[in-house]
Amino acid sequence: MNIKFLVVLLLLGSACTKQPKLEGLDLEKWKKDKGGCNGERTQNIAKLKSLKEEIKGTSSNDLDDYLGRPDVQQLADRNQEYYVYFLESGPHCESVQKKSDAQTMIVRFSAMGMATEVTFQRGVPK
Repeated sequence: MNIKFLVVLLLLGSACTKQPKLEGLDLEKWKKDKGGCNGERTQNIAKLKSLKEEIKGTSSNDLDDYLGRPDVQQLADRNQEYYVYFLESGPHCESVQKKSDAQTMIVRFSAMGMATEVTFQRGVPK
């Protein structure tokens, strides 16, 4: 395969990612409030719900840059994955292995690493 063709293909692939506009969120406070254990994330629940459509189409790498690494990362069938961000404190703050029914934002990524769904629920998906 031609090396120039591969370079162009890589450039086109990276140009297709969507940079989310997460205006109104204090992303530094968000990242520092790992697991929602300090109560900073609870202030952003309504704003996050309003940005649900903005998050869709974002790559997992870009979401890592904006929101930080997820509190829980789950692999699913067909090479999909879920990022779970806790929005409030709960038993998970004592130990990440403890089951928690705290409010969460869950982002589902396709096998291509693009966010396809954003949901809000209690706890971690099963």
